[in-house]
Amino acid sequence: MAAIRTKDSYLAAQYARLRPRRGHKKALGAGKHSIIGIIWHMLTTGEPYPDLGGDYFRKRDPERLTKRLITQLEALGHKVILEELPQAA
Repeated sequence: MAAIRTKDSYLAAQYARLRPRRGHKKALGAGKHSIIGIIWHMLTTGEPYPDLGGDYFRKRDPERLTKRLITQLEALGHKVILEELPQAA
């Protein structure tokens, strides 16, 4: 429970991503499984755990996130027009 309550961590993001689909107990079990895998990797390789961060799943596939958010807005009755932002120099 402490791992999923930590702000801006991979395990908290994993839990938040799985909970709506699988429920609290299954998402918590997935977090436990991830922790066991992390511990095994740390003990076998001797390397520290590099946390991927709370925004890992958003950065992994930004197009998927964009499509999901557009679908949500359209379901709420909004018309969505996307424009590219000019890159800051």
